[in-house]
Amino acid sequence: MPSSDVVRISFKERMLQAREEAIVSAAGRLMAEKGFEAMTVDEVAAQVGIAKASLYKHFPGKEDLAAAAMLRVLRRAQAVVQAVPADAAPLDKLRAVARWALEAHLAGDMPTLPGPNSALRTALVRDKACRESLTDIGERLGAWIDAAGKSGALDPALPRAAVLYTLYARACDPAAGFLKAEGRYSDAQIIEWALGACFDGLRAR
Repeated sequence: MPSSDVVRISFKERMLQAREEAIVSAAGRLMAEKGFEAMTVDEVAAQVGIAKASLYKHFPGKEDLAAAAMLRVLRRAQAVVQAVPADAAPLDKLRAVARWALEAHLAGDMPTLPGPNSALRTALVRDKACRESLTDIGERLGAWIDAAGKSGALDPALPRAAVLYTLYARACDPAAGFLKAEGRYSDAQIIEWALGACFDGLRAR
């Protein structure tokens, strides 16, 4: 039978894990709402209901906190990519991932992606787990992009990077956000329009 000390330590660890999860969740929401640059550690601590000093016991800086929030999203993205049916057409696979990204974006669950020179990008590059997740996602999507180009479903003249970054941009598509803010359209409508514009272009067919 476990001693009371072991039980107390285990309970303390669970409480610390729960607090850390709450901190990461709050940071993710704020990054989705206002972006990394505008988010403050004070706001995160206030949303969780703890002192800023307590937050720093889990994350030494704002960049570390943001990297943890982004890693959680990247892990979700990995799960989505891995769950796409292997026998689906390459373009359908890409569309499924883009759909998930738009759904998460409109639900307020997708932190704004970092710009090329932002402190957040530096933090993500420095974080080993984030680098590994980004590499895995990029390689899987890249293989689908290549296959779609070879089949003629995508313009083979488009560089892989151009298509890849276009797909990444769906996770923070401002057009989708503006349409949602108008309050006249459902999320389902907005997603279909955004996917159509991304994959089919704007020309009448």
